[in-house]
Amino acid sequence: MFDQSPYICRVEWGKRGAREADERGDIIIIVDVLSFSSTVVTALHYGAIIYPYPPNLDGKDFAETIGAEYILGRAEAAKVSMPTLSPVSFNEEHVNKKYVLSSLNGAFCTWIASKVPALLIGSLLNASSVAVVANKLRLQTNANITVVPCGEQWSHGLEFEDNLRPSMEDYLGAGAILSNLEGDKSPEAEVCIGAFHYSKNKINELIWDCGSGRELRERGFETDVKHCSRLNVYQTVPLLKKDHFVSAD
Repeated sequence: MFDQSPYICRVEWGKRGAREADERGDIIIIVDVLSFSSTVVTALHYGAIIYPYPPNLDGKDFAETIGAEYILGRAEAAKVSMPTLSPVSFNEEHVNKKYVLSSLNGAFCTWIASKVPALLIGSLLNASSVAVVANKLRLQTNANITVVPCGEQWSHGLEFEDNLRPSMEDYLGAGAILSNLEGDKSPEAEVCIGAFHYSKNKINELIWDCGSGRELRERGFETDVKHCSRLNVYQTVPLLKKDHFVSAD
């Protein structure tokens, strides 16, 4: 299959896209707007230490071995006032505390691509800043850059069907980042940038009413949707260092 290899800046979807970029040795930017990426960016902004972990492995045991708290689901954690996958659950109280964060999309893609020269976490919240860091790393390493919007997972799929559901919010987040990257861009990346430029003046409304946004709102997490839809409010850029994120900036 032909790929985007003639170009410096590329966009690939989901776990397969993360694996392809990992095998090429690209700089990777993981984008999961609702909510893994936004949660990691917000948590590091407040000084928390986040360990990404795939949901198919026992994150609780891993958390115990490193002296960290395992992040529970939104509803369960809210009952005991613990931080969750909800980005707004993090604040100044969590500085220097360790947390293990699992998710079906962002954490899984991070785990798959953890051996690349540099893995960054991008969202709307830090779109410009993560691009600045990626541009500097490309000059240092001479590696290409792949932005990986993670998408969502279809539920109740049939055996012969794909599970990946491309998500509008991740595509717009990827476009926001790609628009600030330097170097030749693939046609796929150019179209992604075009979608962002077309939507950026109403991005809050679009994410509020998209499928993922409605799902979170119906579960009572309207504040998450509003928070994750904001553009360039943080300069924090999470960089994977061995098994946890540090602030690249």
